[in-house]
Amino acid sequence: MGVETHGTETVAQRFEGLRILVVDDERNIRSALRVCMEQAGCEVAEAATPEAALAALAQRPFDLAFVDLRLGLGSGLDLLPQLLAEDAGLDVVVVTAYATFDTAVEAIQRGARDYLPKPFTPAQIRAVVARLAERRSLRTRLSELEGRLAETAPEASLETKSPAMQSALGLVRRAATSEAAVLLRGESGTGKSVLARALHALSSRASRPFVTVNCPTLSEQLLTSELFGHARGAFTGAVRDQPGRVESAEGGTLFLDEVGELGPAVQVQLLRFLQEKRFERLGEGRTRVADVRVVAATNRDLEEDVRSGRFREDLLYRLNVVEIALPALRQRPEDILPLARRLLEALARAAKRPGVAFAPETEAVLQGYAWPGNVRELRNAVERALIVWPAQRIDPEALPERITEATSRTLTLGGPFTLESIEREHTLRVLATSPTLEEAAHILGIDASTLWRRRKKYDGG
Repeated sequence: MGVETHGTETVAQRFEGLRILVVDDERNIRSALRVCMEQAGCEVAEAATPEAALAALAQRPFDLAFVDLRLGLGSGLDLLPQLLAEDAGLDVVVVTAYATFDTAVEAIQRGARDYLPKPFTPAQIRAVVARLAERRSLRTRLSELEGRLAETAPEASLETKSPAMQSALGLVRRAATSEAAVLLRGESGTGKSVLARALHALSSRASRPFVTVNCPTLSEQLLTSELFGHARGAFTGAVRDQPGRVESAEGGTLFLDEVGELGPAVQVQLLRFLQEKRFERLGEGRTRVADVRVVAATNRDLEEDVRSGRFREDLLYRLNVVEIALPALRQRPEDILPLARRLLEALARAAKRPGVAFAPETEAVLQGYAWPGNVRELRNAVERALIVWPAQRIDPEALPERITEATSRTLTLGGPFTLESIEREHTLRVLATSPTLEEAAHILGIDASTLWRRRKKYDGG
């Protein structure tokens, strides 16, 4: 069994330092696994019994354990939860000569990461270890990313108590391991660009560029040039050849923010690029190729845009291979106060004002507000309060008036409120409790496109 190579990188380099525990009552199996893994650069320990395995784990940590299903009179399935109780981060691979579907399912249910039937080859062993090593690397990168986000952009923290947000983050982690196009959906200010960066940072493209194109900011011709580049003389002012963002993102990720704003001509060119990875610079006949992963975001109802003829259906399918929906802040109320406190702590640290905290009354106001501008609006409110309020305890008066007014007065029928304010409050509350825009529209008795326009109006345009 030689040490195989992948390009210039050997297996030993990829697995260097992994600590592996082999639990099997057959000496030959333990020896074979040891030799194979030591050649791949791993540190290997052996145990012939469940007791020896637990003793080994008590003495030092391991990254991975191969556990035989039958251990003399003992059971690998019974040992599995005991190993995980000692070290919840341990990855366990169950090994057996008596492979059945039921035992595989039971092993996974008890916490095993993988299942390896006997007889096995060195290549199969290394493939299993490679998968688990990549998974551990992904978890490490995620932890590091969360730490950096907490320091530099607390509103971008991936920490959440919301089931809907946890589901979205789970999809981000899984999508990061693929090359599929991803479409992030959600209202303005929900953090779509943050999750796009997180997806890139967790992917195999993390060391390559992350390039953003803000689609609504340019005319169709300029956006075409921005995306795909242009040749000299392609239009007035094009005095030299200019590569576009697609070429700048070579090997990395291209993030199309508010992709629903693209015009018809750009949609055609983007569709071709997604299908073939080929494009031409504006005003140039040469076809170019780029290795770029596309992630897009939108706050529009693209299905409605397809029905109205504004957006190409085939482009939507190409962009929407993996769809990740981000809930509005009002739909995850359990995150409002923890997020507000993290924001205050980080902003106060930057302003050299340690010990600043919200008064209980202020936290009640923050919790009771609907946050139509989502996380972006919350950050702005917290930053304003820190600037205008000199005391260490931030009272409600430090918050913008629209927030304190909205939470200090409960809208009631027959009260001194305009029809517009009642309609706004009722609409936002229905949106907050409805799983989809379509269901909220049905409850309100209006069509989805009308509701979408009203929500945009309440969000500030």
